[in-house]
Amino acid sequence: MCKIVVRRMQTADLPEVCKIEKENFSLPWSEASFFESMNKDYTIFLTALAENEVVGYIGCYCVGGEGEITNVAVKSSHRRMGIGGMLLEKLYEEGKVLDTEAFFLEVRESNEAAIGLYT
Repeated sequence: MCKIVVRRMQTADLPEVCKIEKENFSLPWSEASFFESMNKDYTIFLTALAENEVVGYIGCYCVGGEGEITNVAVKSSHRRMGIGGMLLEKLYEEGKVLDTEAFFLEVRESNEAAIGLYT
């Protein structure tokens, strides 16, 4: 497996982030929605890169000590490699800076892969 780097989302990442978003969600966010959200003081948006290719991302709103994870996805070709876990770990680290103590995400009961990741 190649080395995975997790860092803050950048504007240049958005076209690839949106491709992954469309691959994973029936109501995907637009580039404008990501751009607007990632540039707020109380948000954390991260991307995972493998050899400079965006292979995953996570977004979170941090308010009042709680972090609401808005979206998390990994490119289908890179699933089951621990990338989702890496994104969550980095999110927890970054959340501490914003005094975020608890994180939550709404997920469908039928989404066993997501439930497995979060447990």
